[in-house]
Amino acid sequence: MQQEESHGNDAGGRKARGGIEGDRFAGAVGHGYVSQETKDRVFKAVAESGYRPNLLARNLATKTTQTLGLVVTNTLYHGVYFSELLYHVARMTEDKGRQLILADGKHSAQEEREAIQYLLDLRCDAIIIYPRFLTVDEMDEIVENHSQPIMVLNRRLRRHASHCVWSDQKASAMRVVERLIALGHRDIAFITGSLDSPTGVERLAGYKDALAGHGIALNEALIAEGRWTPETGAAGVESLRQRGVTYSALVASNDDMAIGAMKQLHQLGVKVPEQVSVVGFDDIALAPYMVPSLASVRVPVTEMIKESINRLIFMLDGGEFNFQQSFPGALIERESLVAGPCA
Repeated sequence: MQQEESHGNDAGGRKARGGIEGDRFAGAVGHGYVSQETKDRVFKAVAESGYRPNLLARNLATKTTQTLGLVVTNTLYHGVYFSELLYHVARMTEDKGRQLILADGKHSAQEEREAIQYLLDLRCDAIIIYPRFLTVDEMDEIVENHSQPIMVLNRRLRRHASHCVWSDQKASAMRVVERLIALGHRDIAFITGSLDSPTGVERLAGYKDALAGHGIALNEALIAEGRWTPETGAAGVESLRQRGVTYSALVASNDDMAIGAMKQLHQLGVKVPEQVSVVGFDDIALAPYMVPSLASVRVPVTEMIKESINRLIFMLDGGEFNFQQSFPGALIERESLVAGPCA
């Protein structure tokens, strides 16, 4: 009975293959050695039958899935920054002839771990992690405990520095505040990002250190907490108004909050930049088109993603790195930034 079924299946398969024996068909499709005449017949049969290769079987045979995994927490999904990040990762992955699989890290370190394990279970060839909750030590352990190449984006690892690509958020924030001070600003307000986010914490630390480095006393009333959205940027300005503080410059921890802050200042009758200069972070595509155009720190996300993917591909080919890579942010000065009262 089994023999009869086998003959029946082979007959159907041979029909789909244009009457060509299975081994010759496989040789042509798999680039084995067959005559040009046979190859021509095979590819004609493929076109006529709509044949598609069995990817699972191919993956098992080649021990590669031609996929890269990306773990991102869903708290980053809001705003332009995430969409640009995802676009560039997907495009650059496809440029390498691979497909991107996205896993949601959700709301905790444990869920980020589960997202990583999900991608490992799918046999992704390599993984990029954009962490929010996992600590540096936990990510070092993850790199150590898995054979697949893993790159960490925007965090600095201690034990596996070559497995991370990062931008110094604290240093970037310091440079912004130092530039404002050089322009004659002394009362500088700051809207934080989420303070359970490493980026939010580091940018706030840079603000504080820059003030201290220039002998300017920290006024906690000039700090308003935000959560990366335009709404919390506007709420931050309203909170500063209710406290009765005055300031000639405002730094928001991302452009979305800066845009919300600018709208709220406008509604309060405060002119930007004549009365308050405003600076954001990320230099989103909308920043130059704001009125006034928004000064912002350009974080080189595209370059960081490119370096991460190139490193993963190099590791998959058996290469090793023994150095880390960091990318500095750059302040792009536009109309929203002018000299302050002490200039």
